[in-house]
Amino acid sequence: MAECALRFSSSITTDLGEYKLMELPSEVYKLMECVDGGGSSLSVKGNTDEDAVLCTSDKTYAIRSVVLSNSVLVTTPGLDKDGKVTVEIRDQLNEVLELVPSVPRLHKLDSLLKRRVYDENDEEDEEDAETSGYDSNNGQKLSYDEAKETLQTSDLELAEGLKKRRDLRPVAPSYLKTVLELLLTHLVSLAQPHAAASLEQLSSALEYEYDIRKDVCTQVVSWFGDIEDGKWKMDVQAVVKEIGLGILRPFRDEPISRSEFLTKWGKAVGDTFEASISLDLLSGNYLSSMDMLKNVPVMMLTYFPSSELPVDPAARFIDLFLTRSRWKANEIAPFLTDIVVDSKERDKLLLQFARAVTDADGVWYTARAKYNG
Repeated sequence: MAECALRFSSSITTDLGEYKLMELPSEVYKLMECVDGGGSSLSVKGNTDEDAVLCTSDKTYAIRSVVLSNSVLVTTPGLDKDGKVTVEIRDQLNEVLELVPSVPRLHKLDSLLKRRVYDENDEEDEEDAETSGYDSNNGQKLSYDEAKETLQTSDLELAEGLKKRRDLRPVAPSYLKTVLELLLTHLVSLAQPHAAASLEQLSSALEYEYDIRKDVCTQVVSWFGDIEDGKWKMDVQAVVKEIGLGILRPFRDEPISRSEFLTKWGKAVGDTFEASISLDLLSGNYLSSMDMLKNVPVMMLTYFPSSELPVDPAARFIDLFLTRSRWKANEIAPFLTDIVVDSKERDKLLLQFARAVTDADGVWYTARAKYNG
């Protein structure tokens, strides 16, 4: 076996702390092999006040430090003054960086878009806005490139997040509900099939009868289905869900009975689509409770969207247990899906922040810590 002299590099004082060791999951390692050949790119994102994440083209990974029980030396080959091969110590590592699949960090997007909501009262001069780049709602338009640079998420997850939030210029929920209801009404009155409806006929009808601009109608239609060759293939569940949310939103402080809500929902979507309504579509957006009305137990619904809960797991569990002191597993699960990548991570959070208690009604989750409302 060849022997080499081990010595400290002359630049160890400047190299110290310059090296990091990262353990790559197999799927990221394969991407690394393709980067130099023009394949998928990798990027590390995060401001100084944020935990860094690594993003591929379609996934986000949290970067976390794992302390090593034994130190690892970073070495490079060298030569001594006699020309013999040496091993030079450049740095000492006491941690390894681990990549863990993470949900995209899109919470900033909600605050960025909040001031850019369009509704029926928006009087923005579109021609001036287009030439100046000025948006009367918040002073400066948010571009896709700015969102891509600001948010800790992959390109694919950003695109999906924008679609869910209705693009970089969302429509006010109440106005969106109105437009969707009108679209459903005119699908029937114009005898248009929802799988291949004429976008021109629909947008013209809404513009002529309700002064809804064609570009607004087209944008809304694109969010709730596919447009091909001027035909709209409607995503029935997405439209029905959004209308249901629009009906439920006012009942944040005072609940509405389940039967009354379903009646309103059915009337709003019309006979053609009434069979598609289901409370499962609104999972993670409401709380249910039983109330005694005229001595008869009645299920009541309250608007409670998970999207408005904190993204930090500890803070979210505080809010959940301040709202209710105990939860059934199927009740609390929908309010955790947007902060975990899978059911295993969800179960880990439940073990960390909740305590399982079993009684005659089954398993309940209660808080590990005591919170005061």
